[in-house]
Amino acid sequence: MNEPKASTAWRREWQARAVGMVVPLLAILIWQAVASAGLVNPQVLPAPVDVGHKWVEYLLPLQAYEEHGGRIWWSSAWWAWAFSGELVVDTLTSLYRVVVGFAIGGGLALPLGLAMGAIPAVYAWMNPLVQLLRPIPPIAYIPLAILWFGLGNPPAVFLIALGAFFPVLMNTIAGVRQVDGIYLRAARSLGAGRGTVFYRVILPAAVPYILSGVRIGIGTAFIVVIVSEMIAVNNGLGFRILEAREYFWSDKIIAGMITIGMLGLAIDIGMNRLNNYLLRWHRGLEH
Repeated sequence: MNEPKASTAWRREWQARAVGMVVPLLAILIWQAVASAGLVNPQVLPAPVDVGHKWVEYLLPLQAYEEHGGRIWWSSAWWAWAFSGELVVDTLTSLYRVVVGFAIGGGLALPLGLAMGAIPAVYAWMNPLVQLLRPIPPIAYIPLAILWFGLGNPPAVFLIALGAFFPVLMNTIAGVRQVDGIYLRAARSLGAGRGTVFYRVILPAAVPYILSGVRIGIGTAFIVVIVSEMIAVNNGLGFRILEAREYFWSDKIIAGMITIGMLGLAIDIGMNRLNNYLLRWHRGLEH
């Protein structure tokens, strides 16, 4: 009896994840061995065990836990305690900035990219300005962002929107402009008007490019939020890493970096699953 396709796919997925964990686990073991042997200064590179302990302290409000004698989980307000940890608050704050900034940047880039890709006159007018601004990194706008918006969330959101804008824009333009001409000619020969060609042919063909741009844009937005939080705000993962650097808390710095990596990995996995779901009709993707 053949094994169900869903079960086979699930098993392959977990086998791939297990293989992918080999190298990180090996790196952690080597790191622990080097630290335990005293080959490096623990202030410069603390052991993974120490980093893990600091990560737990960063995640949970241990002072409140100790004050309640370890019985906080039996309290009716345990959920409020669990989500009051510094790491949880910083992570949610950073995610909020990413979501708002990406929504603004991507929301502006998508219609402009569609217009530039589909209308030659719009492309001719806007492309020189886009190509002039695109190579400028968002970090270069930090002084202007602070000057224009002051401190707090507005300059961080502006920088994130700027970082997400160009990946979505350029991929959208490429997706629209690289639609195979045979599809356009076939639609027109069947009597399709300009609007029908755009909505029924150009837009569906450009969706894979647009989703790739969204995935890259979210990754860029997450990078920019960490940088902006080191300068313009007083909370978030980037701010906390900078604060730890000031006090030379290398274990907390690494704990914050690991958190950023885990969060970025989770976002990328989520975007990849969303892309596969939305593009399940696309040739070459397994069902």
